[in-house]
Amino acid sequence: MHFMQSLQAAWTLNNSLVCVGLDPEPAKFPAHLKGRPDAVFDFCAAIVDATADLVCSYKPQIAHFAALRAEVALERLIAHIHAKHPRIPVILDAKRGDIGSTAQHYVTEAFERFGADAVTLNPYLGRDSAQPFLDRADKGVILLCHTSNPGAADLQDLDVAGKPLYQHVARIIAQEWNTHGNCALVTGATYPEQLAEVRALIGDTPLLVPGIGAQGGDVQAVVRNGQTVAGTGLMINSSRAILYAGNDENFADAARKATLDLRDSINQYRMR
Repeated sequence: MHFMQSLQAAWTLNNSLVCVGLDPEPAKFPAHLKGRPDAVFDFCAAIVDATADLVCSYKPQIAHFAALRAEVALERLIAHIHAKHPRIPVILDAKRGDIGSTAQHYVTEAFERFGADAVTLNPYLGRDSAQPFLDRADKGVILLCHTSNPGAADLQDLDVAGKPLYQHVARIIAQEWNTHGNCALVTGATYPEQLAEVRALIGDTPLLVPGIGAQGGDVQAVVRNGQTVAGTGLMINSSRAILYAGNDENFADAARKATLDLRDSINQYRMR
């Protein structure tokens, strides 16, 4: 099943717009996992198994694994999700962006080595840097548009021919790059007005929305400004608030409760 088909099915199956970010930080693991040789995999797999019926996607952040020399754990984790929870797509948060043969190697990394269903990209090198990903019609290509960090305005809000740059990015990707219908955009929850502007430009193209939870994004504003007419179109990401909701042997149960609370909070504002 293609990424977009899997995402749409997960929205319906789990009645959920929640994307759980898998960003392991061993210093925050429960005491019984610390020091275990397979702690990264065990922690993340437990979170996945406790929440898989409540989410529309998972988003492992590659730097969190690479910094720990845990890329093999990431490979195993994505394989575990596909084997145990095959209806939930996996987004590799890598923010790649390069040209020529390097871009093609990044395609191989994301989709062949790690087996991800989608990958995040930086579009600022232009279409040729994204084309090897765009050509994979079965995979999702999720491009940065207006991010959730405080410095987003430094470049993304620059005036270009009377409009902010991020609006040009949104329009170009939705209207010109999305020939296979496999594109989505990253728009931060911390900028709800910009989120609404992007939605107006891109129609039903999905949005990956970071910034809920620890970064302070408002759920109601995100849903109101970002949902499609069908009440979907969003992957609302939460990482730390779910992963580290508990710090004892019941950490997975605490993560499940945090995920359920977020899903229900989102759903009360959706149009259906």
